[in-house]
Amino acid sequence: MSREIGKVLGTADAQPLEFWVAVPADELVQLDDLALVQRPLPDGRTVRLYGIVDQLIARHEGARLESDVFLSEEGVIPLQHALKAHVTVTRVEPEIFVPPLPGQRVFLAAGPDRDQALFFDSMTKRFPLGLSRDGEIVYGNFEFLDGSRGAHVNISGISGVATKTTYATFLLYGLFHSELLGSERANTHALIFNVKGEDLLFLDKPNNSLKASAREDYQRLGMKPGAFESVGLYAPLRRGHQVPLPDTGSRAEGVTGFCWSIEEFCRQRLLRFLFAEADDVNSQLSSVIDRVESRLVHEDVSAIFTFDDLKEHIIGNLSIWAGAAAPGTQAAFQRRLEAAAYRVGHLVRGGLEDQQKHRIDWRRERVTVIDIHNLHDRAKRFVVGVVLKRMFEEKESVGTARPLVFVVLDELNKYAPREGWSPIKDVLLDMAERGRSLGIVLIGAQQTASEIERRVVANSSFRVVGRLDAAEAQRGEYGFLSGAGRARAGILKPGSLIVSQPEIPIPLLVRFPFPAWATRPSEVQQEVGVESDPFRGF
Repeated sequence: MSREIGKVLGTADAQPLEFWVAVPADELVQLDDLALVQRPLPDGRTVRLYGIVDQLIARHEGARLESDVFLSEEGVIPLQHALKAHVTVTRVEPEIFVPPLPGQRVFLAAGPDRDQALFFDSMTKRFPLGLSRDGEIVYGNFEFLDGSRGAHVNISGISGVATKTTYATFLLYGLFHSELLGSERANTHALIFNVKGEDLLFLDKPNNSLKASAREDYQRLGMKPGAFESVGLYAPLRRGHQVPLPDTGSRAEGVTGFCWSIEEFCRQRLLRFLFAEADDVNSQLSSVIDRVESRLVHEDVSAIFTFDDLKEHIIGNLSIWAGAAAPGTQAAFQRRLEAAAYRVGHLVRGGLEDQQKHRIDWRRERVTVIDIHNLHDRAKRFVVGVVLKRMFEEKESVGTARPLVFVVLDELNKYAPREGWSPIKDVLLDMAERGRSLGIVLIGAQQTASEIERRVVANSSFRVVGRLDAAEAQRGEYGFLSGAGRARAGILKPGSLIVSQPEIPIPLLVRFPFPAWATRPSEVQQEVGVESDPFRGF
């Protein structure tokens, strides 16, 4: 039996699902500690109540006035410290719901008792979510991620502090370096959109700044620290350059410049993704877009080599293709097409010697990083929508859920906003609702879950929050957090998050180690015998 940490309090009501514990002055009890109480029954059976400490209160016992604290310190009034801990029950074995009795001993749940308290013992397929405050592994049930019983992860938190994308890549690293995927590991893929900076362009390089403490954390988690293996890097072609070069700054080596051909754009009906704002599709423009797309599918575009030329071809035929659309609607279509041509036109081009070389192939490597951080928001939406549409269709055509495909997308509020509709939102909503059956797992992240389409968030089995704005934490989307949990989310440090999953009735605090892969040029390990160039990539 683990060490005793107190006794069930007799001055507060003990209930089957929550109770208070009187803690001795010489005992250290902290938030997130796991407790165990054994309640004997009249028929000889014993009920084991497991729970987690989610509140701690210290006070002067016997004090009546606020000023009594000074008199106690001066020795005028003999007061003693009293400490009590609130325990929320997580599991009852057997399921006989009776309250613990005042005065019963409360033990710290450790080892097998800890596993039972958090249902880890019943997870036949589990993966590490991170470490607890005391350095123990916190597991997630893989069956709620791989589509067997659920899927998808949603991560919320303040930009730059909550480390949302870093945690998403940590989860992928753990899965790809575990035995969970079995024989499917080599064919399991991840598709990551890099929307901020160029941090994710170094996933394939080990981090030379990794501290010894982080290496120890990886060892506790059963992982060998290092870089991702089999990584494909893609960046958009540079605007205005005849030579097809990727538009990157800190890294050019190993990066493929991507674009779409004029023929692909027409045959695959990609025009709609240029009109990806919600108000575009909710207006009469949608019918014009459909008519123009249906015409482009059959057009001979072999003599068109630039998107500007394609734009002029569309505008020249618009009065015929748009049918009975009002002149104002046609004018609005033309204005938006011209605006899109300026922002997105360099991503759709003809005349390349080897178009296949510049096509994003998410099956080529296990991890595919698509860098879009330099693009205008309209161009970002175009790339995300087109890539996900193609990937979704390819998975549908296969007809099987395995092997899995993980999609990591930050700034989800731009692509699946709560209000309005768009082609991209349609794809993401389809992914959230049907992706589970197709083996597509969405790991979405955003600053505020309150701005995301409800069904995208509701279909996520794992809900994760990093540092939250105090006002945002009070929104209904965070109803899975207790009052203390919402307050705690406002002071979380980078590398610490609160994770909720279906099998555990209370969210758990986890921390995860610093990335073992490089996130900037200075962290890239230098190869033996290669002299470092401090200006390379800048």
